[in-house]
This record gives sequence, structure tokens and C-alpha cells, in this order.
Amino acid sequence: MHQKLNERIVDLDPQETSEWVAALDEIIDQAGPDRATYLLERLTERARANGAELPIQLNTPYVNTIRTEEELPYPGDRAMERRIKSLIRWNAMAMVVHQNKFDAGIGGHISTYASLATLLEVGFNHFFHAKYGDEPGDLIYFQGHASPGVYARAFLEGRLTEEHLENFRHELRGKPGLSSYPHPWLMPDFWSFPTVSMGLGPLCAIYQARFMRYMENRKLIPVTGRKVWAFLGDGEQDEPESMGSLTLASREKLDNLIFVINCNLQRLDGPVRGNGKVIQELEAAYRGAGWNVIKVMWGSDWDDLLARDVNGVLQKRLYEIVDGEFQTCFTKGGAYIREHLFGSSPELRDLVANFSDEQLESLHRGGHDPKKVYNAYKAAVETTGMPTVILAHTIKGYGLGEAGEGRNVTHQQKKLNEQEIIYFRSRFEIPIPEEAAKNASFFRPPADSSEIAYMHERRRQLGGYMPTRSVPPSQIEAPPLETLKESLEGSGGREVSSTMAFVRILTLLMKDEKIGKRIVPIVPDEARTFGMESLFRQFGIYASQGQLYKPHDAEMFLFYKESKDGQILEEGITEAGSMASFTAAGTAYANYQTEMIPFFIYYSMFGFQRVGDLIWAFGDARGKGFLCGGTAGRTTLSGEGLQHQDGHSLVLSSTVPTCASYDPAYAYEIAIIVQDGIRRMYQEGENRFYYITLYNENYPMPAMPKDCKPECVLKGIYKFQAAAKGKPKIQLFGSGPILNEALRAQQILAEKYNLASDVWSVTSYNELRRDALEVERWNRLHPGEPQRTPYIVDALKGSEGPIVAATDYMKAVPDQLAPWLQGRLETLGSDGFGRSDNREHLRRHFEINAENIAAAALSRLARDGKFDVKKMKAAFADLGIDTEKIDPVRA
Repeated sequence: MHQKLNERIVDLDPQETSEWVAALDEIIDQAGPDRATYLLERLTERARANGAELPIQLNTPYVNTIRTEEELPYPGDRAMERRIKSLIRWNAMAMVVHQNKFDAGIGGHISTYASLATLLEVGFNHFFHAKYGDEPGDLIYFQGHASPGVYARAFLEGRLTEEHLENFRHELRGKPGLSSYPHPWLMPDFWSFPTVSMGLGPLCAIYQARFMRYMENRKLIPVTGRKVWAFLGDGEQDEPESMGSLTLASREKLDNLIFVINCNLQRLDGPVRGNGKVIQELEAAYRGAGWNVIKVMWGSDWDDLLARDVNGVLQKRLYEIVDGEFQTCFTKGGAYIREHLFGSSPELRDLVANFSDEQLESLHRGGHDPKKVYNAYKAAVETTGMPTVILAHTIKGYGLGEAGEGRNVTHQQKKLNEQEIIYFRSRFEIPIPEEAAKNASFFRPPADSSEIAYMHERRRQLGGYMPTRSVPPSQIEAPPLETLKESLEGSGGREVSSTMAFVRILTLLMKDEKIGKRIVPIVPDEARTFGMESLFRQFGIYASQGQLYKPHDAEMFLFYKESKDGQILEEGITEAGSMASFTAAGTAYANYQTEMIPFFIYYSMFGFQRVGDLIWAFGDARGKGFLCGGTAGRTTLSGEGLQHQDGHSLVLSSTVPTCASYDPAYAYEIAIIVQDGIRRMYQEGENRFYYITLYNENYPMPAMPKDCKPECVLKGIYKFQAAAKGKPKIQLFGSGPILNEALRAQQILAEKYNLASDVWSVTSYNELRRDALEVERWNRLHPGEPQRTPYIVDALKGSEGPIVAATDYMKAVPDQLAPWLQGRLETLGSDGFGRSDNREHLRRHFEINAENIAAAALSRLARDGKFDVKKMKAAFADLGIDTEKIDPVRA
């Protein structure tokens, strides 16, 4: 093996080697590089077939992918576009500097857009389609920190006023303001995608492009030339979400997806790969994942240098310099560049002998050259069968000079001194007086100027202005509750889980003639765990290429069916990817002008806990749909143990303002919540989404009680079962399957202790608290008006005695209501780590079974003087309660 390795390194026959190289050169000269590539691919196949070990090459030379002779002329007016870009640069810079000049510490970012300006402007002027005929246009994920540049362009277009720019990061001053970053919640007519939580943009863009194909293959939208563009930072690629789903894009052949990675070689505090070369690293990763990679490394002023580099010494030198040293070269000036970049050999020194230091300093990187960028974009949009990533070499803080161009501090740059502002004005030829420049005044040419006319004409030809977000009138009418009559009538004594009850509701909705095709079930690979296999045959699992194999269970009734028009998105083992699909579907009403109703069913532990940032972004994006936490609760999933037992997702869901959280026990409760959710989100157009817990414990599903009002279920509490006889002295609250434990506790109290109690189903502590807080705020702000009463107080009016609330979640969930229950509340919950055991032992351990509920009621009555305290010791023993047991939260 060592001998073979040595033979591969040492040239044993230089004459033969030179003949092969000469033959290759001749083929390239006579037949072109494409022919040479074809022959090399065939030779590679033959060599490997014969056992030759060939190195895997995932990197190309450190030069532009598109050769100079292949480039097309730039189609636009270069001088005019540079002029417009300079004005945008100025206003973007002035926006941040102006705010920090008059509101110290308000923040903002200058440098990201400074490096990104050319990449965006070439797109705005020649590629970004607002419409394709009558259909919506491209979807663009903007690099979050570059928002000032996007605002500055909209200002020149007349879509934003000077007052908007003056109120950048001032949203609460009674005047038009601009949010710090892309936030659809804050600017619903402008932004579509929240991207500044880095890593979420690339992940969501991949699944957005896939969802576009899903919609097209299901014939829900027409096929167009729409593209999904994502502008990303090279440092952002360190986030696991950024690169976690690259192979999905290539596997699905998403040629509607284009990543543009702004490779300015810097993160927030310094170099991305100071000791390496991030562009080469990213190229290898993306090429290895099956992407088309286009490197835009060097501007046109490098073309002659590289053409004269016949021996490849310049290419070699550019490749061997690590990023940290390269960054230093372009902050130290031309003389330093001559010495450190070109001074390592006589051949390199001769190459730039006729260049002045100023010329060396002004050599452009490819990402700042419109011609290079244009040709890369054109190649990207014309690529078929695979996604494209463009690695664009830029300088962070480009144009800021000594104020921050290429320097480690540039990301934190918020202010420029007067000298730096004057330099910026001079460099980009901004026609404003010096005094106005020092005050960071904004500038927009007259409406009839050639610059403004050019901008409007380019956008007219591309279908309109971007970014913009619009929502058409809803076309969805929620089906009447009667549609789910089967679920309202219960299971007829048959034991089923609330998960199975939900699947039946989902099936009925998917069969509905009006909204069925709009339902999007999303599952991260455990559809069988949730009992959803019945949907496979009926509706199919989406597969962009159809089913290319015969499944082994094809003869079975519930076989695994994939199809090109399949309705179910079974995503594999990825909660993050599934959440990205949920986001694409839940915002389709705006991005595709087509309303879709997603249901994302997943292990509840791995929702809010694992992908909470994506869920928060979903709320920001005004997403709509249903998150369904299957296998919910700390004690319901028998045997699974600590990692898979969820006792806190309802606490986490309460933090998202637009999320309505419900913990239903029975099928009719789920039906009421889902039907009303469709009505509110789609028919009424409310910006909200739902989190519904679903359990895998089987028990009979009762029919909806005749006196149960759906509005009470939706508000969060209703009396499920009154005391059989006697005046109730205790109120028992239950949720999910723990409602059954409350019912058993009601029976224990009546039979063993002759105590009457009422049992309440609490479907949503979160909604009850929100209502109470809203009422409390109104009362505080209207002291002269008659006080309003929270629903929880009204619902319990006339009830007496202590309230024992038991939940399969943390005590913090019921405790939300304590301020309005006048000290009556006793809470039992599943605080602490989970355990591997069955439900009986788990509930005894966490003290939420019927016996502990009954004991808690007796103990509270004893402390209130309504039960003989001397009898408590016997009661504890009778109920099997170990009063000296360690607290489960510490166990």
C-alpha cells in the first residue's frame, strides 16, 4: 500500500506523463473543454472499474467558475446602475448613522449591505420577477442584516418616505417606522420571510422550493419560472440548519432554488475561516451534496492578470493564502498587497510590475463586479435538474474605507465620523452639500430624473416592486361542525386514543369536497406511530418522482404508497425540516395566493423544545395551521423514559403570542377546536395558529354532552360532570387523559368519603389566562367603567370549595390561573424528569393519579377546617400515598 501511494506521488515516467498532458491540451484546443470533460469522465469510469484508486475532487481552482470567454455582455446601463447603487448605499448608510447620531445605541448594521449591494442590484434590475404573467413571482430570502439597503431602494422607488427612514428602528413613536430586520409581523405589506435568526433562512428556502414543486405537482398552482432566492452569509453556514438539508434540494432536483452566499470572509467578530478558505470549504460541501456550484471570485480587472498567468503561479498563490491573511492584504493598501500577495516569486512580481499601488488596492472581488454577477445569475436560472449555489467573493463594509472596510470591527459599525462620511460621499459621488452629508441627510433625485425612471422601468419589465407582501381575500369557508358529526358522537364504548380520534377528524377533512385538497398533513417519519397509515393508500405520500419501486407491502390494504401528486409530506427524521414545510404551507396564502391548511403531527417533545426558534419565526411570518403534539404528556407514553416524555410544551407554546394552545381530552373537543380554528384562521383571516396536544392512551370517547357549549370548549373550560348527589365542596380540574383521573377521583371522594365534587374539563389554561389578562388590562385602563369579569371567574361563579387542578404537564400550566382563583387552587403536575415505566406507576410517581387528586382535595379541606385533620393519616394510607416520598421534581 505504501509503495502504491508512493507511485501515485512520484512521477515514474515523466515522458509518458508529458505525452498524456499534451494530448489533453490538444483535445481542449481542437474540440473544447466540454469534450475533454466527457473523455475524462469516461476514463474515470474505466479506471475505477479496473480497480484504480482515484482521488475525489470536490474543489475547483480558486478562480471564477465561468470563464471570461463564456461571459455575455452586461445587458444594462452599467454607469446608470452604478449611480443608483451608490445612492442606495448612501441612504442605507445614512439611515443607520443618522439614527445613532440622534438616538445613541439604537443600533443597526452598515457593513452587510455594503458587501451585498452589487449582488442585490443585479438581481433587482435583471432577475427578480415580481410576477410571471398573472402568477406571483420569485420568493426572496434577504440577508437579515442587509435590511437598510432594501429600505433604501424602496425609498428611491417612492415606496417609503423620508419619514420612514428617519424612523428606522423607531416603531413606537406614532409615526411610520421601519423594523430592524425582515419581520412580516411588523411590516405585513413589505416583508415575507423573517431571516435574521441565522440558519433559518437557508433551511426554509430549501423546503419552500420543494413546497412549490409539491403545489405544482398537485396542480394547485400552475408551473412557472418562479425561483426561490436565498441571500446568505458565509458565517451563517456554521449554523446546523443552514446545511442540514442540502441533499434534499439535490435529491428533489430543485432547479427553482438559488443560494447566493455573500462570502466576505467575515463573521460578526472576525474571519470566518481565518486559518482556512471558507469558499473552498463551502464549494466542497455543496458539490458533495449534489449542487451546481458557481464561484464568483475575481472582478474583470483580474481577467488580464489571470490570462497572463500561463504557469498557474498566481492561481497557486491565491489558493495558498488563508482567509485571515487575505483579509489583512485588503486592509493594508497596495504596497502591502504587492509585497505579501505578489512578492513571493519573481514571476508574480513581474505580473504586476506595471500596476501602481492604487491599482492593486482597487482590484475588485467578483461579488462587486456586475458583469461577473450577471453571468453567474444567468447560469443559475438556466440550470436544470439541480439547485445552484453562487459563492460570491466580497468585502464586508465595502466602501467604508478606514471606517470599517474589511476590518474585524465592521459588523458592529453604527457610526461614522465627519471625515469618514465625507470620504463615503466623495467615493460614491453623492450630490449633497458637505454640511448635509455630515448630518447624514438622505438624498433622492427628483421624480423625473433619469435614475428614478431607470429603476421604475426595470421593475416594470420584471412585473413590479419587491419586496412586497399581499394577501388576497379568503376563498375558504370552514365546514360546519356537523361535518365532524362522527367525532361529536363519541366512540360508542370503543377505546381509542385522542391521536386516533384526531386522525379520523383529519381524514374527514381531507375528504371534504371544498377544502380537502388544501389540507397538508406533515409528519417527520412516524406516521405509523400516530396511527396515520390509513392515509397512505387513500391520499398518498408526496414523492417528486413518483414511486420507482414496488413496496414489499403492496398486497396489503394499508400499503406504503408514494406518488407525484401525493398529499402527505412524510419528511424523514427531521423536525426542523418538517417545521420548514409547515412554514411554507402555513404562509402559502400570501406567497402563492393559495390557501393551504397544514397539520404538522410530531412527537410533542421535539416540537417547541427542539425547533422553538422556527415556531417563533412562523408566528412572525403570520403563519396559519395546526401543530399537533402527538404522544403528549409526561406519563402517557408508557416505557419511553426521560427524553421522550413531554411535560413542558404547553409552557413553551404560551410564549408565542399568536399560538392558541389546547389540551383536549376527547374527540368532540378536538373536533370543535379544529373546526373553529379553520374558521378563524382562514374564513375570518385571523393571524394565529394552534398547538393541540394528542395522546396515545386508549379510553372510550364520550359523546359531546347535550349541555356542552362549543364556545366554552374554545374559551378553555366547561363543567364536564357535576356531582351525582349532594352539594359539591370540591372542584376538580382535568385536561387530556388526566381528566379521566379526575373523574375517578370524583368517584373515590363520593364513595369513600361522602364528599361531592364537580369535574371540569380545562381545554386551555393558556387561553383562559390570556382572556383574564385582557380583561384585567381593560379594567386597569378604564377605572371609571363597570369592571369586566374574566371568563374563568364567570365559569366558576357559584362553585364552592378548593380547586384541585391535575395535569400531565408542569404545574406552571394550571398555575397561570392562580391570580383569579382567590387562593383556592391546588396544583398537581408532572414536574421533573421522566421515567421508564407504565402509566400507573408514572402517575403515582408524579402524584397526578386519582388517588393523589383525592388526597390533595382532602388535605386542602383539612387545612380549611372542613375535614377532620386526624383522619388524614388514615386517608393517606388508604389511598396509598407515601407522605415521606421524595419530591418527584428532585428525584
